[in-house]
Amino acid sequence: MEEFLPVIVFLGALLLLLGTGVWVGLALFGVAYLGLEVFTTRPAGDAMMTRIWTLSSSWTLTALPLFIWMGEILFRSRLSSDMFRGLAPWMARLPGGLVHVNIVGCTIFAAVSGSSAATLTTVGKMSIPELRKRGYPEFMIIGTLAGAATLGLMIPPSLTLIVYGVSVQESISKLFMAGVLPGLLLATLFMAYVAIWSFVRPDQVPKISERMSFVEKLRESRFLIPIVLLILVVIGSMYGGWATATEAAAIGVIGSLLLAGLQGSLDWKTFIDSLLGATRTSAMIALILMGATALTLAMGFTGLPRALATYIDGLGLSTFALLMALMVFYIVLGMFLDGISSVVLTMAIVQPMIENAGIDLIWFGIFIVVVVEMAQITPPIGFNLFVMQGITKHEMGYIAKTALPLFAIMVGMVFIMIAFPELATWLPSTMKNAASAQ
Repeated sequence: MEEFLPVIVFLGALLLLLGTGVWVGLALFGVAYLGLEVFTTRPAGDAMMTRIWTLSSSWTLTALPLFIWMGEILFRSRLSSDMFRGLAPWMARLPGGLVHVNIVGCTIFAAVSGSSAATLTTVGKMSIPELRKRGYPEFMIIGTLAGAATLGLMIPPSLTLIVYGVSVQESISKLFMAGVLPGLLLATLFMAYVAIWSFVRPDQVPKISERMSFVEKLRESRFLIPIVLLILVVIGSMYGGWATATEAAAIGVIGSLLLAGLQGSLDWKTFIDSLLGATRTSAMIALILMGATALTLAMGFTGLPRALATYIDGLGLSTFALLMALMVFYIVLGMFLDGISSVVLTMAIVQPMIENAGIDLIWFGIFIVVVVEMAQITPPIGFNLFVMQGITKHEMGYIAKTALPLFAIMVGMVFIMIAFPELATWLPSTMKNAASAQ
């Protein structure tokens, strides 16, 4: 029992600080400082400063602000209206009609954004007015958008996967590749839900008044060409081994600036706004990361991660039981913290457990992203719920209820990944084989 005294102190101090409204990053710093002063003889300031500098000088971490900036530039361009115009002709004839634009639009924007909030905001501003105007039910518009926007956490470039990769010292490019197939499968499952709804409640699906010929559809699709090309260049450069994640992010920034310039939506104000938006988001994530690495250091000195891993290992849990326990743990944690905070705060404890259980770190990265996605639409702190409330002014409870079917689909996705781990490991392994063959 005595070896778990640090758990009580760390958890109590963290809950106290977070409950009083202290920023997550500063709360983590405070708990780390307390832990080092109380449980070790090492000078807290020197130890934390050394560890934070080591993290901050990581070249891999450079990809984070670059991908955020790319998303900010595209968010301020005419991408949203062009995307709806290009997608609508192809989605209209599918079972469920234009609701599919929410899911496909989120999937496409997730591939250039990396942020769930940016994906939700951009696609929401594009689709909500159009779908309302055409008479689609509000609960389907809101629910599919809130759920599908979580794809921004999985489909590369994913900010959560970058943070996870830095935390466990795993290849960012491999993690990005691991997220492609599960992300596309999850989007397909969301679309299947829309199709099933259209068959069960056909009276709620508006009739399509205008019909377009195949040639007209192709003509409208030209608006999708710039964004699709950008996705292919960014992801293709990593998959082909021509660029690291950081280099691909730099390519993405240049490509998004060119795209916004060609659209005529890049002026000095847009450029400055995108830069400031990316700086604010990057600084917030950096503060959380620095606080988390300081807390990881403090926990390491106390021997807490090793003690917890040994304790759980002694319970004799099967791999499946361990994953179920972690799924519930992260869903509960996600009710109070955002996804990135959840990942960096727990990796020092969780990583020894999963390594002892023989779980692949690449696969676990995708597992944890799916579970964190669930937390994005879980009250009371589900981040997507707040963003959606800001856009639509609906009650939080109503938004959470509309997203409940998509939450259930994500739970099903966890079991699919456990049954078929190759979904997450196949692409990274082919990428490794391709690199070794060159």
